[in-house]
Amino acid sequence: MQVAAGLNQAAGELQVHVALIGPESYDPAMENSEFQRIASTKPAGILVSVADAKLMTPSIDAAIAQGIPVITVDSDAESSKRLFFVGTDNDDAAQMGARLMAEKLQGEGNVAALYTFGQPNLEQRLEGYKSVIASHPKMKLVDTADLKGDPTAAFDAAESLLNKGKPKLDAFILLEGQSGQQVAEILKRDKKKMVVIAMDALPPTLDAIEQGWITASVAQKPFTMGYMGLRMLADLELYKLPSLTVDFVRDPNSRLPRVVDTGSAMVDSTNLAVYRAASK
Repeated sequence: MQVAAGLNQAAGELQVHVALIGPESYDPAMENSEFQRIASTKPAGILVSVADAKLMTPSIDAAIAQGIPVITVDSDAESSKRLFFVGTDNDDAAQMGARLMAEKLQGEGNVAALYTFGQPNLEQRLEGYKSVIASHPKMKLVDTADLKGDPTAAFDAAESLLNKGKPKLDAFILLEGQSGQQVAEILKRDKKKMVVIAMDALPPTLDAIEQGWITASVAQKPFTMGYMGLRMLADLELYKLPSLTVDFVRDPNSRLPRVVDTGSAMVDSTNLAVYRAASK
């Protein structure tokens, strides 16, 4: 897990203790419960990737009120009192993927999106895709499928969408990383080539790009999220803020950013070697 690798790298450099805790599968209620449990132990700080912003916001706000710095990573709770967000600019990343999709489709075609409904970062990505699709009158987002936090559900979801027949699909948008392998498998089995824009640079996704089942993937920088998140959390411990509850957003002299964009890039057949090396 690249986020964990980034956390461990920073922990080693800083000589601090870090623990990666949470449910093994998508479980917003369990994540919220674990967050509350950890907050009750009064840690020096918490990094959290938010599965359900509405559910987590009161817990984040309560931790901040107790003086515990909270930074969101990868998936945000923007309306909470978290100090700032470290991760991908999801709108920008999605628009990058959408522009390539439009190019490959020559501005015309029916598109379906696979993602977990309600997850903040994934909803932001969908909106980014929609904004580009809207600028192409002959391109339409005709269907979506809820993976409900289970990337293996992408296999059945893709098969179901393909078997509908009408309207004929020309492209898949995959808004979370692990679904790439599942969709590539169904396309390979059915020998159907189409435009597929995936997310992240996991080894199975890279394999599918090389084999031609996935067109390209928008790669995030999860190592950087973990690394920078912990280093910035450590900085908040070393150089404590007078208060965690002031309005950092509207303070022109704020010591904190609102967002730290860790960046994204397109992976396709031309630069696979770089990402294969990084994954090792």
